Amino acid sequence: MSHFLISAAHKSSGKTTLSIGLCAALAESGSIVQPFKKGPDYIDPMWLSKAADRPCHNLDFYTMQQDEIINTVSHYSLDADITVIEGNKGLYDGLDLDGSNSNAALASLVKAPVILVLDARGMTRGIAPLILGYQAFDNDINIAGVILNQLGGARHESKLHAVIEHYTDVKVIGSVYKNSALSIDERHLGLMPSNEDDSADHKIIQIRDIVKEQVDLELLRNIAKQAPELTDIKTFKQETIQITTPLKIGIVENDAFGFYYPDDLDAIRATGAELVSIDTIRDDKLPQIDALFIGGGFPETRIDELEDNQSMRLQIKSALEDGLPCYAECGGLMYLSRSLSWNEHKGNMVGFIPADCVMHKSPQGRGYIKLTETANHPWLPFTPPPEPVIAGHEFHYSALENLDMNVKFAYQVKRGSGINGEADGIVIKNTLACYAHLRDTAANHWAQRFIQFVQQCKQNRN
Repeated sequence: MSHFLISAAHKSSGKTTLSIGLCAALAESGSIVQPFKKGPDYIDPMWLSKAADRPCHNLDFYTMQQDEIINTVSHYSLDADITVIEGNKGLYDGLDLDGSNSNAALASLVKAPVILVLDARGMTRGIAPLILGYQAFDNDINIAGVILNQLGGARHESKLHAVIEHYTDVKVIGSVYKNSALSIDERHLGLMPSNEDDSADHKIIQIRDIVKEQVDLELLRNIAKQAPELTDIKTFKQETIQITTPLKIGIVENDAFGFYYPDDLDAIRATGAELVSIDTIRDDKLPQIDALFIGGGFPETRIDELEDNQSMRLQIKSALEDGLPCYAECGGLMYLSRSLSWNEHKGNMVGFIPADCVMHKSPQGRGYIKLTETANHPWLPFTPPPEPVIAGHEFHYSALENLDMNVKFAYQVKRGSGINGEADGIVIKNTLACYAHLRDTAANHWAQRFIQFVQQCKQNRN
């Protein structure tokens, strides 16, 4: 299995931009490229998916077991020529003192050689002790090459190459000069999502062409080929139920909503249910569906468009009041509220959840979370998680105001913020709406439970 992990010495080294360029350049050269991203993230994987023309999957120690990570890499890489795993933050950064959830730990687990992206602005001879220190810190990590980023020019490049060749045994894979074309617009959660940016394809081509000129792709391929095979792999098997009644699950996909994990969508399809795309900005009618899934995104940037589609808002509200099952995460929760306000700009939303959603300048909930289910959880009877504590993540700048005090909650928050610091998951009729983002994993097959709930609701209606 040909694979490598691209990491950095620290955050904001240009690692994601270079990963996008590498995926696109390798794909353009005829390789089938399978991208992965470490940690809980939607936006970077969107760009990597578009660059590789293949869904990017997330690898996360917090929500996944180690053998599950290995199986995921192995399974989705089976028909790929090369696998690109992008880390998050720095190579040795992580939650735990022992580094058990760091990028280095992931590289060790999946036996991936590491390509280290180094922001070399203002550096010459000092690049050597930095590289040597990263090599010495963990002898089990194979730092197989470096990509020098943000170089000032040919003279700067020449000095750095001479220093690295003299003091280290690490290969320089590429030298990328400072270039404004390598920048991608950002907003409060990171990069601008590729599903919003009309120029995303053009931007990827720009980055690709710069990277393929300044990075040795053949050397990179040779390093990836030398990666050891993944051994002791358990057979990848998605334990799932099979529906007995045909089900159509509406999934909201447009500029405002695009935060979905490909694994979760695969888990829904694995039950036999069909996903039906719905655009709450441009569609004027809700199709015939058995349930609705509204993921996260940036509805605050599309307040006017969402409000203007009054027909869709009214139809969704009516359907939910009639008992249509719905699962909404973060942006979906915001859309189902009465109104959404951002920078003094306010618009009416669906109005199903009795609360007003207000954007703030700082995060209202951020990072990994732990939840336990209450007796109000609508999916409680179906295939409960093996452990009582559910791991997930949240990242929201919005908060609910004027919330009806009589609403019921599906979760108690053990770690994180949720809706009010103590609870998350508003339950109204057959709708569950929360700030939490869940992943369908061995520890929490939420997709399977949701489909079981939808099937029961349909049978009850019939």
